[in-house]
Amino acid sequence: MTDIEYMEIAYQQAELAREHDEVPIGAIIVKDNKIISKGYNQKETMNDVTAHAEMIAIRQACQKLGTWHLDGCILYSTLEPCIMCSGAIIQSRIEKVVFGAKGERWHGLTEYLKCHKFNHYPQVVEGILKEKCSSLLTQYFHLKRN
Repeated sequence: MTDIEYMEIAYQQAELAREHDEVPIGAIIVKDNKIISKGYNQKETMNDVTAHAEMIAIRQACQKLGTWHLDGCILYSTLEPCIMCSGAIIQSRIEKVVFGAKGERWHGLTEYLKCHKFNHYPQVVEGILKEKCSSLLTQYFHLKRN
């Protein structure tokens, strides 16, 4: 499968978040061309500030693989991972991060990697299904504010 096809699956997770009246962000983790975990934003549902789509997908991947080392894994997220999620990405040694929309309100992964020294730097690909992912977020917040 291609990055676009995997991002479509992450987008489906974002749609699940929207259906639960959560900020529509979705993520999946792929290893050896197989999806090993999925997550969508559940901060409100779980009353948990750490229940971001990426964190949920990372936790599931660690449980499935039986290790916190996610070497060889690719994380797909509909929105650029925040600083919290970026820390988990670096700590778990995820090999590659592919995201759709660029974060505009907060610094995210790309800025975090530029400003700090780490022992692991994931490959980053941005802008996959950017317009589609951005539009979902824009529509969600437009409805919330009106």
